[in-house]
Amino acid sequence: MTLSVVADENIPGVEALLGAGAEVTRVNGRSLQPEQLRTADALLVRSVTRVDAALIANTKVRFVGTATAGTDHIDQQALASLGVRFCSAPGSNANAVVEYVLAAIAQSEQFLECLLSGGVAGIVGFGHVGRLLARRFEALGIRWQAYDPWLDESDIPAAAGFAEILHSDVICVHAELTDAQPWPSRHLFDQAALAGLTSSQLLINASRGPVVDNQALLRRLLEDAAPHVVLDVWEREPQVDPQLLANVAFGTAHIAGYSLDGKLLATRMLLDAMADEFHIELSGGPGTAAPSLPLVAPIAPERAAAVRELLAQVYRIEEDDTLLRKAVAEAPEAIATAFDGLRRSYRVRRELTSATLQLLQHDALVATTARALGITCT
Repeated sequence: MTLSVVADENIPGVEALLGAGAEVTRVNGRSLQPEQLRTADALLVRSVTRVDAALIANTKVRFVGTATAGTDHIDQQALASLGVRFCSAPGSNANAVVEYVLAAIAQSEQFLECLLSGGVAGIVGFGHVGRLLARRFEALGIRWQAYDPWLDESDIPAAAGFAEILHSDVICVHAELTDAQPWPSRHLFDQAALAGLTSSQLLINASRGPVVDNQALLRRLLEDAAPHVVLDVWEREPQVDPQLLANVAFGTAHIAGYSLDGKLLATRMLLDAMADEFHIELSGGPGTAAPSLPLVAPIAPERAAAVRELLAQVYRIEEDDTLLRKAVAEAPEAIATAFDGLRRSYRVRRELTSATLQLLQHDALVATTARALGITCT
């Protein structure tokens, strides 16, 4: 029997991994309707699709997978009650998000120099992304502290309270979106939290939009001595407030985790679970893995320059910022469509962890910096 799989149009490698044993139907995840799932055995989605009983109750779907680390768009209780197996892809995009954050820091004023010369980075949320970011900071010699009230402090090597985090030179937000008590993350960064931030601080949100109160943030940005802000996620996305976009240092279309390497890893994680559920064998043909990426060794007089030059070979945040501003300016009446369009047509982006760097001469600074960023040196 041929397996029927409905998959979001932006999840790569599904057909290559499933091979001839499955019929794959591609759909627009944001507009997915129950009628499209009547005969489907499995559903593969991203964060733009709300999966609940209303979507799948009257279908034959037995497996739902989301190619994301976050699961707030999935009603897991409803799936369990319907006997539907669920799988997510925790950690699959962690490295891509970390490289996005490092690029944001590197291109925002002198914050990279600040951190490399003794400044402190604060991390909110100590899951896959938060832990990996902490490891990168540590490898680069950057001091960090982290806040995650859902974890025991003994699980966080440099645990700090939220009030302490708010005094960090750079604040990186990687919290899951939750309304659960006693520590809901929705509007964690509210008017009171934002009021204390100053122009000597950088706030980066690459988690979920509603973790930061966007209206309160805009009010703060219009005041004196406002902090520098980078937003990859927005409270009402795919709608983006043009005034808020105009006042942040960098704004992007929820693409922090959008690397080819991360996407293919997420696909592999979902299809491994699906293969287990349906007792099928996966293919290993072309399109199931990304090739190694050669880098050019930078000529850098100091570490900050080396970090910038190496990051720039795989990712430039200013390019995505320009694309979003241009899209919003050209189609103010259709911002949501433009936002989704940027994500749908996103370019091929690679990760430093898939890169190799051949050192033509011994350069300890470049070698240690490259290895700190996860690059393989030869």
